[in-house]
Amino acid sequence: MRWILRLIGLIVVLAIVAVVSVFFLPADRIARLAAEQMRSFTGRDVAITGDVSMTVWPVLGARIGGLEVGNPDWTDKGPMLTAENAAIGIDAAALLQGEIRIKNIEATSPTIRLESRADGRASWQFTDASGDAQIETTTDPNRAPQAFSIERLNVTNATLIYDAEGSDLVRYDQVDLTLDWPERLGPAVIRAALNPAGEVVTLDATIDQFASFIAGQVQPVKATISAGGASVSVDGRANTGGDVAGNVRMNIPSTDAFMRALALPAPGLPAGLGQKVEAAMDLTLTSDRKLSLRELSADLGGNALRGAADISLNGTPQINAQFDAGALDLTSVTGAGGADTSAASSAGWPKDAIDASGLAAFNGDIALQAASVNLGTFKLGPTRTILRNDKSRMVFELREVQAYDGVVTGEFVVNNRNGLSVGGKINADKIGLQPVLEDAAGIDRLTGAADFNVSFLGVGQSVDAIMRSLGGNGAMSVGQGKILGIDLDQLMRTGDGSGGTTIFNSLTASFTMNSGDLTNEDLLLALRSFEARGAGRVGLGAQDLDYLFTPIALNLNDGNGLAIPIRLKGPWSGPRIIPDLEAALDLNLEKEKEKLKQEAEEKAKAKVAEKLNLTPTEGQSLEDAAKEKLENKVQDELKRGLLKLLD
Repeated sequence: MRWILRLIGLIVVLAIVAVVSVFFLPADRIARLAAEQMRSFTGRDVAITGDVSMTVWPVLGARIGGLEVGNPDWTDKGPMLTAENAAIGIDAAALLQGEIRIKNIEATSPTIRLESRADGRASWQFTDASGDAQIETTTDPNRAPQAFSIERLNVTNATLIYDAEGSDLVRYDQVDLTLDWPERLGPAVIRAALNPAGEVVTLDATIDQFASFIAGQVQPVKATISAGGASVSVDGRANTGGDVAGNVRMNIPSTDAFMRALALPAPGLPAGLGQKVEAAMDLTLTSDRKLSLRELSADLGGNALRGAADISLNGTPQINAQFDAGALDLTSVTGAGGADTSAASSAGWPKDAIDASGLAAFNGDIALQAASVNLGTFKLGPTRTILRNDKSRMVFELREVQAYDGVVTGEFVVNNRNGLSVGGKINADKIGLQPVLEDAAGIDRLTGAADFNVSFLGVGQSVDAIMRSLGGNGAMSVGQGKILGIDLDQLMRTGDGSGGTTIFNSLTASFTMNSGDLTNEDLLLALRSFEARGAGRVGLGAQDLDYLFTPIALNLNDGNGLAIPIRLKGPWSGPRIIPDLEAALDLNLEKEKEKLKQEAEEKAKAKVAEKLNLTPTEGQSLEDAAKEKLENKVQDELKRGLLKLLD
């Protein structure tokens, strides 16, 4: 018993001596000891500079004028942490038990550099993957690892640098960061505020089993980012390697403002196509910046989409997606709506500049199925299409489009590589003429089902410039239909055909377009007792027309037909429809004019024959008779001249 009491007494004396020695050691000496212990526990170089002040019990603490913590030896980009002013407090009792329990860490104006490699190494990984968050040591690999936790971390005015191998360097200045981690095996709450572009961006996150998370394990995570008046929240699982999976909700009133607040380029997306976003989806993001979206439901500011997508975020986003949409409005890309006939003659097409910069926001293929599509000038019904965008050239491949009571196939192109242009090749089957012409040109007097094809190209930064530059060609064929507002039968019989309706059996035409003018020379309209031909110009850019439409009554004028040409001239909003009397005379009196011409020629020939004393033989023309007489006279004169020479 006496030996036991002596042993206990010896331990007490040694403990008192050890504690008294610590009190009497200089602060800088204690700081160096602390740095050596941190180096031993973490395997990182730790340097303490500047003045040092210490506390010993119950918290072993130090306030340091300068601190530097190195990065792993596999990187040469500089230290992981440098701070002008730092403080640290360690639970002394826990330390005696072999556990590093940091009560608090404070740092002012530090620079924190985090690095990760493609093989999974990360500079912030101090622990193994056991889930107990234990510090690794490189000084003695055989030594048992030490438990590690940080109850409170407070960083102000920091510079945060994230360097992921294979990705662009990310740098944020003026960062404030707090970490609350009261229980080593419990959750941690992280709050951060940064100002990358003049506006505060905040992050609030809760990470379960934070010790395992910093060891590289996947853990449940809830996080919300607020920036530029927008919020993006994630409820799922993640690890420190950059892998995230979970449900994401977005409320972004302005995509441009949100991206600018993050110091990223504003995409300049068109209205209705992501200029603002409200969405929910299941998201998976891998460390190599591959994004997968499933069960996506998004309101893009008027256009609603459901579907799935795979996106590569390295450089310009590369998208492969499939979406279902309801009523899809693309007028923000193609320009304003259809022809405003009420103001066509005075205002013309819109001259506002079209901003097509959003075409550079992504590349890739997007398969789309929509209940309807509004392209501005044209309105489509149920649509199956593939949108392909490659370096600001967007192609809508129309695989099957129901439009204007018919079916349309082909492609529509919007190209903004070197200035804006639109073009395409469209084939249509059984398209309703009245609605399509009303949308395209404000003309509603022609009905029928048409088959047509058209190839077109327009260039310009406004709808007006594009329409005035249109070029291309096409053809049309229509079965039975009607012309509203004019009765050709009544017109031919009484001279007044206004206010009625003309029913026709067929209509065919071809056309060319150049500099915004559509020219047609071969329109043929067939009726039961009439036919009508047309030729002229339709000003697609100027919104006017000058077109000669010629109805012909086939059974009148002794079976020779009677034509009454009608000229349509003026603006689309109110063209004049007037008979062309000069053309009517030319057409209907052509035979009489030819007869009078022949009679005049016969009388002139008779006068010439009388004057020259010519008598043409049967079948001989007056010209041949005159030539023969002249040749005979010349021969006679030559003969007489020769005879005189012989005399």
